[in-house]
Amino acid sequence: MPTPERIAKVTRVLSSRQPDLRIVLEGVTIAHNASAVIRTCDAAGILHLDLVSPNPELLRFNEAISTRADKWLEIAVHPTPAECLGPLKKAGFEIVATHLQKDAVLYTNVDFAKPIALVFGSEAEGISDAALAFADKVVRIPMLGMVQSLNLSVSVAVILYEALRQRTAKGYIDKAQLPAEEFERLKKKWLNLPPE
Repeated sequence: MPTPERIAKVTRVLSSRQPDLRIVLEGVTIAHNASAVIRTCDAAGILHLDLVSPNPELLRFNEAISTRADKWLEIAVHPTPAECLGPLKKAGFEIVATHLQKDAVLYTNVDFAKPIALVFGSEAEGISDAALAFADKVVRIPMLGMVQSLNLSVSVAVILYEALRQRTAKGYIDKAQLPAEEFERLKKKWLNLPPE
């Protein structure tokens, strides 16, 4: 049976989850990076992580890095960008892709106080044309050195914490965003209680 302290912590964490801010990883194959992203998502209040990969079995999470944070996320796997991003777009999510291109806007110029799916590509290839076709906006992180990009997990953290900063300033973190039924379902799952 969970302790009162554990119940209080699960309730507090679920109350700050942001179901309308999703992270999408396309074609990521380096377990170290994916595991660090999982840990960052949990720390920043993300509930949904979408993985786009025709071969998800190739990606194994590193528990030493993720600290088993995947237990606290709803992780979905999609074989193609269309099967992931199409339904999100239809559900009203703005698709924001991170990609090196001339018309990309600074990530700080995005209004993160609305439903957004942030799309990050693989370490070597970036985002595919198929995923970019769904993008409503393309963003970039300013790079002042000789390198063109940051490590995947660092990029996710930089942008995600800007989203968290904006949402905190607008009061999103102070009130539960999850529908009551979903809140209770996840609470039971996280506390290892049997469903009714």
